[in-house]
Amino acid sequence: MPTREQVLRLLDSGLGYEEAARRLGVPAGQAYMIATGLPADGGDTLTDAEARRPGLLSTSSQHLANPQPAENPTSRTTVARWLKQRAADDEPMRRAAARRKNEEQ
Repeated sequence: MPTREQVLRLLDSGLGYEEAARRLGVPAGQAYMIATGLPADGGDTLTDAEARRPGLLSTSSQHLANPQPAENPTSRTTVARWLKQRAADDEPMRRAAARRKNEEQ
């Protein structure tokens, strides 16, 4: 398991988390957690002290925890059909759609 000092040393040398992690044999999100003590998923609100930790990225760190690109399921035709059917089966949704259509005319 790499140490905090090892990760920070690689970052200080100009490497990014992905390359530092590759050299240390760990996932990038794990290298981020080792360096900062914080998860890379970006789900926490940071205190002032946490925001000053060495190695903390000033931008999102989400890509370190989830390197695979997210897929938007609404781009699938099967999902679009399912959503359309759900809306058609829902009386309040049908009324809202009818109101919206009337307002647009």
